[in-house]
Amino acid sequence: MANPAAPQVFETESPEVFEAEAHGEHVEHVDPMALGLAPGGWVGLAMLVFLILLVWKGVHKVIGGGLDAKIAAIKANLDEAKQLRSEAEALRAEYSAKIAGAEKDAEAMLEGARHEAEAIVAKAEADTAATIARREQMATDKIAAAERQAIEELKARAADASTKAAANLIAEGHDAAADRALADKAIAAL
Repeated sequence: MANPAAPQVFETESPEVFEAEAHGEHVEHVDPMALGLAPGGWVGLAMLVFLILLVWKGVHKVIGGGLDAKIAAIKANLDEAKQLRSEAEALRAEYSAKIAGAEKDAEAMLEGARHEAEAIVAKAEADTAATIARREQMATDKIAAAERQAIEELKARAADASTKAAANLIAEGHDAAADRALADKAIAAL
């Protein structure tokens, strides 16, 4: 393991500088320079050359074009979003109108159904009254027919009874001689 108290050695410094620092002497360090530029100047110069090279190769145009493309894409997305929003609002308004129309239609249908139900009830009442009147008339006609039939049967029985009674009376009061006289009288009248 390395000793933490031991000084670090850099290749750029001379051994004399290390010995002087080890003895507690203050040694002033000299920054390296090349062609009159310090290391920071060289870094700045390299950066300036790099930026000039980027501008010369048109990297700023590529970056600007990319940003412009991104801006155009974002604008297109915003325009599409606005269009979709307006379409959604139009659909919402259309469906709101349809719902209101459907509610009115439902109310009209309900009112129509009420009127139709009332008409059906009135017709049923009229039909019931007509059916009752017709059945009363049929019952009256049946009663009258039964009365006529009873009267005819009564007349027929009375005729049969009077015929039998007349036959009995004739049979008791008439004999063969009286029958001949009546037959001769009837023939002479012809």
